[in-house]
Amino acid sequence: MMKPMTKTQLVAALADAMGGDKKTAGAALDAITDVVTREIAAGGSVTLPGLGKIACRARPERQVRNPATGETLTKAADKVVKITVAKALKDSVNV
Repeated sequence: MMKPMTKTQLVAALADAMGGDKKTAGAALDAITDVVTREIAAGGSVTLPGLGKIACRARPERQVRNPATGETLTKAADKVVKITVAKALKDSVNV
């Protein structure tokens, strides 16, 4: 299995694809990350064309089990981030 691409590698690949420098590519990546984070934290969703949709959804209070003791606990309601992969990306992986 391959190691995941690091931020440094991603910035270098973006700079190469854009034909620009790494500083500009890093700033663009940071800006996208900030915008997506703000929108998701506010309860919204973001669609990244060709990649998928990132959304925040609420999970209700539920019963969980401590695997070490077997004790059943009540976990409070919380929010989770859900990523739905775009069909184009799925298709490109399964070629």
